[in-house]
Amino acid sequence: MELVGALPFVVVAALVAWQLVLVGHVAWLAAGAARSGARARIVSRDPALAARSALPPPLRRGTQVVGEPGGAVRVSVPVPLVVYRWRLPVRMSAAASLGRR
Repeated sequence: MELVGALPFVVVAALVAWQLVLVGHVAWLAAGAARSGARARIVSRDPALAARSALPPPLRRGTQVVGEPGGAVRVSVPVPLVVYRWRLPVRMSAAASLGRR
């Protein structure tokens, strides 16, 4: 009987833990996309295209790429919710710069 009562709490704790892992993964991917965009900007290519192509297809939609002064590129990626196709109002951002042009 205790198992039936505790099971919802275990499921909620597992979902929260998985969401935290997902947030960390999106932060890691945003940093990689920012580096790809900065590399593309250094060689006079489109940084937005390079940054988006560095992300998995489900994260490309809603991603914002902004070129900053000094050759930096800032990428902002929306964090998906554990439940498929839902989005949190949270975005992970990362910036990268490979030097001045």
